[in-house]
Amino acid sequence: MRGMPTSRQAPRHPLPPRRGDPSTSGVPGGGEGGEGAGLHLPEGSGVGAPRGLPGKVVLPASGSRVEPSRKGAAEDGPRAAATGTRGGAAPGGEGTPEGGAGDGDEEGARRGRRRGSGAGGGARSRLAAVLALGSLALGLAAVGYGVGARRWRAARVLSLHPAPRILDANSSGPQAQPGRFWGSYRPQVYFGMKARSPRSPVAGLMWMHQLEGGVRLRHTCEQSDGLPRYGWLLHDGVNFGVQEIQDVGLSLQTEFVKRPGGQHGGDWSWRVTVRPERTGPPAPFISLLFYVATDGQGSLQPVVEQKTGRLASLTGTTEELGHFTITFQQPTNEAGTAPLYASYNHLQAKAEGLDRLSDVVKASLTPRFTFSPPGAPKRRYFGVDASHSPAGERAPPHSQLLVHQVTVSLPCRLEVLFESGSAGDRAGRLAGEALSQELGRHTAAFERRFEEAFGLARKGFSPPEQSFARAALSNMLGGMGYFHGRSLVQSPHAELPQPYPEAPLFTAVPSRSFFPRGFLWDEGFHQLLLARWDAALSRDVLAHWLDLMNAEGWIPREQILGAEARAKVPAEFVVQHSSAGNPPTLFLALRQLLAQEALETDYLRRLYPRLQSWYDWYNSTQAGPLPFTFRWRGRDQDTQAFLNPKTLTSGLDDYPRASHPSEDERHLDLRCWMAVASGVMAEVATRLGEPAEEYRRMAEALSDGQLLDQHHWAEALGTFADYGNHTQAASLEREKLRPPPPGQPLPTPRLLRVVRKAPRLQFVGGAFGYVSLFPLLLQLLRPDSPRLGSLLTDLRSERKLWTPFGLRSLSRSSPFYLKHNTEHDPPYWRGPVWVNINFLAVRALQHYGRLEGPFREQAAALYRELRANVVGNVYRQYLESGYVWEQYHDGTGKGQGCYPFTGWSALVVLMMAEEY
Repeated sequence: MRGMPTSRQAPRHPLPPRRGDPSTSGVPGGGEGGEGAGLHLPEGSGVGAPRGLPGKVVLPASGSRVEPSRKGAAEDGPRAAATGTRGGAAPGGEGTPEGGAGDGDEEGARRGRRRGSGAGGGARSRLAAVLALGSLALGLAAVGYGVGARRWRAARVLSLHPAPRILDANSSGPQAQPGRFWGSYRPQVYFGMKARSPRSPVAGLMWMHQLEGGVRLRHTCEQSDGLPRYGWLLHDGVNFGVQEIQDVGLSLQTEFVKRPGGQHGGDWSWRVTVRPERTGPPAPFISLLFYVATDGQGSLQPVVEQKTGRLASLTGTTEELGHFTITFQQPTNEAGTAPLYASYNHLQAKAEGLDRLSDVVKASLTPRFTFSPPGAPKRRYFGVDASHSPAGERAPPHSQLLVHQVTVSLPCRLEVLFESGSAGDRAGRLAGEALSQELGRHTAAFERRFEEAFGLARKGFSPPEQSFARAALSNMLGGMGYFHGRSLVQSPHAELPQPYPEAPLFTAVPSRSFFPRGFLWDEGFHQLLLARWDAALSRDVLAHWLDLMNAEGWIPREQILGAEARAKVPAEFVVQHSSAGNPPTLFLALRQLLAQEALETDYLRRLYPRLQSWYDWYNSTQAGPLPFTFRWRGRDQDTQAFLNPKTLTSGLDDYPRASHPSEDERHLDLRCWMAVASGVMAEVATRLGEPAEEYRRMAEALSDGQLLDQHHWAEALGTFADYGNHTQAASLEREKLRPPPPGQPLPTPRLLRVVRKAPRLQFVGGAFGYVSLFPLLLQLLRPDSPRLGSLLTDLRSERKLWTPFGLRSLSRSSPFYLKHNTEHDPPYWRGPVWVNINFLAVRALQHYGRLEGPFREQAAALYRELRANVVGNVYRQYLESGYVWEQYHDGTGKGQGCYPFTGWSALVVLMMAEEY
C-alpha cells in the first residue's frame, strides 16, 4: 500500500528542546515527548524515544566523509538516540517492542534448567516455573501495550492538533471579515458564489445551447466542454470580478460587485451579458438558468408572477445570513436601455447534494415549450419543467433548489440582485447604471493598485502584456475556494480509511477544471504571488491550512472537502495516507511574508506550535538512513509495472528516482526543502524569543557544502543526485505469453519492466533534471562554490535542460526522457517545462547574479535570458490558445496538460515584475 511505513526505523535529526509542547498532550502518563513519552517503559523496550530531544548539530571535520551504512542505528552516530518514527510501527513489528522483555527471561530459564539437573533440582524447577510465568505475564503485558499503543496512535492520526486554533470558529463569518464573507468561492463552476460558511446557500449560472433534438448544458468547468477561452479578466479578491467566457457561437461576460452593509456581509449584484460570436454556428437564442440552492439548512420561497409564470424573485433565510431576497431582473439589450422578449421557466426541486444540481436540472428538461418573439418564427426549446419530476432519488434530498430559466435572443443582458435583510438605508438598488458605475470605480482602483504592486507599465510592458498579467493574477484570485468537510484518511494503525475531523479550508486551487481543490505543495507557490497582492489574504489561507494539522504534525496533502469537491476526484485518489508528506512549501510563503514584515507577533505566536509540530513531523517520519539525510515515504513499491516507481509525495510524481525503492534512499530535493524550513523556523523562533539555536544549526548543517557533497554529489555523474538501489538497465517490454489451450482466447500481453542488470547502491544516474538543481533553486550554494558553476553550465546546455521556452524537467540525454512510466501513464515530469520550478530557477539566478563571486556574470546573463524565455512563451501561448497551462512542451512551447492552470503558472506575473 502506498505510503505505508517500513519496519526499519529512520533516524531523527537533532531538534530544539521543547517548552510545554502541546502536541504531546493526551499521551498516557502525560509529560513531554512523542510516542511512548510519559509511559515510563523500561529501557530497551523498543518503543520510540521522546520527541524533541535537545542535541547539538556537529558538522564533519574538514576532509572527513560520512559513509552510508545499512547495519542499523548503532553505526550512525546521532541517529542512535532515535529508536522510532512517529506514526510508524516499532522495529519488531506493528505495536510489538523489538527485543521484548521475554528474551532475557528465556535465557535465564535455560540456565535454571541446567543448574536444576543436580541436587535441589525441585526448587530450581519451581523457580524456573515462576520465571516462566513472569515471562508470560510480561509478554502478555507487552502485547496489551502494543494493542493499546496502536489504538492510541490511530486516534492521534484522527485528532486535530491540541494547540489553540489559529483561527477561531467565527473568523470567517460576516462579523469578523464582512468584506470576504461572500465571494466567487466555487472555483469548479463557470460562475457562482457562496459565503464562507459551512452550510452556505450557493448561487450559480448554467446556460444551454438549444440544439436540434437536444441541448448542451454548461455548468461546471470541464475540459471536455472545449471552450475556446474562459477566465477572469479582473478580480481583486474582495469587491468585484469581470470574467469572459467564449463558447461555440457566443460569448458571455459575467460580472459581480459587492456592497457592504448590515450584519450579514452586505449585498451583491450580478450582470451577465451574452453576445453572438463567429466561433461556430450562430446561436439565435440561448437559455440562461440562474439558480439558488441550500446546503442542508435554511429555506427558500419563490415569488412567481401569476400572469407570465416568471420567477421574479425569491426570499430565503439561513442561520448565518438571516433574511435575504434575490431578484431576477428582466432581460434587456446589451446597453441595458430596452427590454427584450423572453420565455420563462422555473423549477423548485430537491437534490441529494450540491454535486447533483446539474443532474436535477437535466432530468427536468422537456422540449414542449415554444419561443415565439414578435416578428420571428416560433421555435421549440427545452425548459425546466416543474411537472416533469426527476427520476427516483438515490438518497434523501439534502438541497433545496430554485431555478429561474430565461430563454432570449442575442445579444442580451440580465442582472441578478442579492439584498441582505439587515442592510438598511440603501442609497438605491445596485442595478443598471448604479451597477455600471460601481464596476467602473472598482476596475479603475484595481488597475491602479496592480501597477503600484507590480509596476509593469514602468518596466515597459505593453498594454496587452499588462492585461495578460492582470488576468493571470485575477484568475488565481477568482479561483479561491471555500470548502468544508472531512478528508478520508488511511492510517498505518487502522485497517480501513477513517473520516478526518470536519474542518473548513480557504485556499487557492491549481485549476478550476481539473484540480478545483486544495493541494499542499501548490499552495506555498500560490501564496508567493498572493502575498504580494494581499498579505492579509495570505495570512488567512496559511492559518486555514495549518489548522488542518493533526496531533502528530501531519497535514493531508490533498484536500477533498465537501460533495462538490469530491465529485471531481476519482475514487482511488480520495483516500489520504497519514505517512505521506509533500514539499513543505508553506515555509516559502512564510519567508516571503516575514521579508515583507507582514506577520505580526501575535499571529506568529499562534502559528508557532503548529510550525514546530509540522517541522518535527518531517524530521521524524521522513528522515533518511544517515544523519541530515531525508527520504520521501510513499513511493510505489511495484517494481514490475512501472519503468520507475513513482514518488507522488515529492510533488514530482514520475521524476526518475532509484529504480528499486528501498530504505537506503537519500532524496536531494527533500533535504533542500528541510534546509529552507530550518532557516524559517530559526527566524520565527528568534522573533518570538523562543530557542532558535538548534534550528539555526540544522539550517547550517543542511546548507554545508562538504556535507551536501558527501551525501549527494556524484563525482562520476558530475552533478548532485539522489542515492539508492539503482540500475539504468531497465525498460518496459511486452511480456511473452505461452499460447493458450485450444479454444481459449489469447490473453493480452502486459507491458512490464525488464531489468537487464541487477541494481546496486549508488547515486542515481540518468536522472539529471529539476531534482539535480535543488541546491541552486533553493539558494543553498555559496556564490564561490565550484558546484554552482557546474550547475550553471549544465543548465544552459541544450542537450540537457535549456530550451527557448524555459528549463525542461529532465535532460534530453536521460534514458527516461519523455518515456511512459506504464502503458497508460504518459511522461509528466520527464521533459515538459513547468513554471513553478522555472520561477525558482529565475529567482535563484537573479540572486547569484547580484552576489560577488566567480559566476556572477554568468548567472546574471542566464537570468535575463531564462526570464525572457519563460515569460515570452507563457504570454504567446495565452494569446494563441486563450489559456495559461499546467506545463509546456519542451520542443514547441505549446501548452499541454490541464487548462486553465492559473495556480503556480501565474507566477509568471512575479517574473515580469522581477519581484522574488
